[in-house]
Amino acid sequence: MATEAEIALADDIGSFAADPYRYAVYAFPWGEGELAGIDGPRAWQREVMDAIKDHLSDPARRYTPLRIARASGHGIGKSALIAMLNKWALDTCVDTRIIITANTEGQLLTKTSPELAKWARLSITSAWFKQNATSHISTMKARDKSWRSDLVTWSDNNTEAFAGLHNQGKRIVLIFDEASGIADKVWEVALGALTDENTEIIWLAFGNPTQNSGAFRECFGKQRALWNTKQIDSRTVEGTNKAYLDELVRTYGEDSDIAKVRVRGMFPSASSMQFIGMDQVEAAQARPVGTFLGSDPLIYGVDCARFGDDSSVLAKRVGRDARSRPWKRWNKMDAMQLAGDIALEAQQEHPDAIFVDAGNIGAAVVDRLRQLGIENVYEVWFGGEGRDANWNSVKVRTANKRAEMWTNMREWLKSGSIPDEQKLIDDLVGPLYSFAGDDTRIMLERKKDMKKRGLASPDDGDALACTFAEPVAPRTVPGYLDPMNYQKQGDRYAELD
Repeated sequence: MATEAEIALADDIGSFAADPYRYAVYAFPWGEGELAGIDGPRAWQREVMDAIKDHLSDPARRYTPLRIARASGHGIGKSALIAMLNKWALDTCVDTRIIITANTEGQLLTKTSPELAKWARLSITSAWFKQNATSHISTMKARDKSWRSDLVTWSDNNTEAFAGLHNQGKRIVLIFDEASGIADKVWEVALGALTDENTEIIWLAFGNPTQNSGAFRECFGKQRALWNTKQIDSRTVEGTNKAYLDELVRTYGEDSDIAKVRVRGMFPSASSMQFIGMDQVEAAQARPVGTFLGSDPLIYGVDCARFGDDSSVLAKRVGRDARSRPWKRWNKMDAMQLAGDIALEAQQEHPDAIFVDAGNIGAAVVDRLRQLGIENVYEVWFGGEGRDANWNSVKVRTANKRAEMWTNMREWLKSGSIPDEQKLIDDLVGPLYSFAGDDTRIMLERKKDMKKRGLASPDDGDALACTFAEPVAPRTVPGYLDPMNYQKQGDRYAELD
């Protein structure tokens, strides 16, 4: 039977169910032992705690998912906050379920787990849960399955290990540590935990912003309306190593990617081996089309996909303009149908060259287009020999045809205009690059390796890259380039009869 002191403690802890900051002040021995010289959570930590309080205290919002993301430099106490919130969530709500993951198994087990253990040990309720390297489990009889926190690792082949978290009518907490490196697929799987009704649901994502693409980046981008976000400069946080941080800035420069990621909490303009930076893509997206020359050729680029999640894409480019003419996209389209649709486009617009990715169904598409009488159709073998290409106005060697095309496209983006399409933007900034075995030829990341990182196949990016497969001679008789010079009318398929 519980003692009066134990009952009083439980009552006190229960009063903090919607207030993690007051819980933290009450539950941990600030100013003593391992916390000597520290009088409470840091200001940014309290800000996160107060956001949770405001959400849970509002009847209108309490049962809607709360999503909090913080991108920061080094040393601000992310793991400590995760540990404090983990203990608060467990202590203040019966049958709370928590799942914690990180960018790597090493991060999870050697950094996150020890910090969880430390704060659990320091808390006034340390006896309430038993812990090991991967879980904190209620010591209450028959609650070991329903009242717990688990550290879950994932892999490219086992993202479903993160699935199946439901806790109807109670509390669910998802915590992503070093979130920038967690595969997009894991984020997608985690969405399944947000569907329970009348349930307190909190999703926390913390980390250094090491990648300028992916799900964590999108918390601050196209998904920002769903997330409570802030980017934190480590120099503004109490208790950080200011001398070291200042040294990084002096050494690499305030606007360097190292300073942005490690100090300022900003996403890099490009990851260290990112082929095309977001800043370059955003500039091309916003750049006015401008006036093209009447002699500029109209070039089609076609990336072909068989079935599955990938799409077949037709990109269109006239000189510096890849925006004015609408692109086409097809899903689950066989070679004959795809060729027929491309032929209709070609008969309307009279492209000067059609470059088709010859992999998958591409060779069949090329053959069918030629059978239909479409001129200037050329197959492109991505794995073929790569020629020298332009890289920052310097000629560089490329490992294969795909790397050659992407390198030339990268240079073109400095003055070109692209559609305001998120899929294309994601594709262009997704691939990394490396060097071939001789360390002199640029090699673009393979599609299958991108998928292992949780990224989609860059179908739109490859289609645009195909427009750079070969030089195309200027037009001698301009006329078809102006979209106002043609009209689409009648039965388009009748033209193929």
